Amino acid sequence: MDIKNYFVNSEIKTKDFGNGIRRKILSYNDNLMIVEVYFDENAEMEVHAHPHEQITYIIEGEFEFNIDGNKRICKPGDSTYKQANIKHGAVCRKKGKLIDIFTPCRQDFLDKQ
Repeated sequence: MDIKNYFVNSEIKTKDFGNGIRRKILSYNDNLMIVEVYFDENAEMEVHAHPHEQITYIIEGEFEFNIDGNKRICKPGDSTYKQANIKHGAVCRKKGKLIDIFTPCRQDFLDKQ
């Protein structure tokens, strides 16, 4: 992957995935990726797993996370950590926005751009 040092927000397209979820890949390289994700109220990210480590930081809204069957409400300023291959998902209880950080980079996200 070629190294890119600057990612200008106004030039980045938001991808609509339906079901009230949209995302914008803010920046990335082989080993790291940061993504802004927008959720409509009651939008649900189905329980899933992937080989990437993930940290989520809640900017706006209220989310009910399910990490390995353990559910918890998270609000602005809260964060979560998901180790590789752990089952996780979320339901947005109040319209929200969060930041997801992945290592390594989610090539599957780039392939769907």
